[in-house]
Amino acid sequence: MQILISEHVLAKLATKHRVTADEVRQCFENRDGGTLEDDREEHRTDPPTQWFIAETNQRRMLKVAFIQRVARGVVRVDVRTAYEPNDEEKRIYERHGR
Repeated sequence: MQILISEHVLAKLATKHRVTADEVRQCFENRDGGTLEDDREEHRTDPPTQWFIAETNQRRMLKVAFIQRVARGVVRVDVRTAYEPNDEEKRIYERHGR
């Protein structure tokens, strides 16, 4: 799996959310639940945006949103955002993502 983070998203993660690319990668490695699809109208994409909540190696909990594509047998993940989840997002993920 290739995890890709554009320069624009990296800048947003750093300035708005204080999240590093390493932390995002750690969340993919540490994820122990499934993914959920973001079906809100303003967030709809093709392919659909998916998300999950996982911890970094330093136990910081992050919500990671991404788009997954498969080309020639290679899974490519384009990260859209990552940030500390709010209580409602945690509740939804505990209920539907595990």
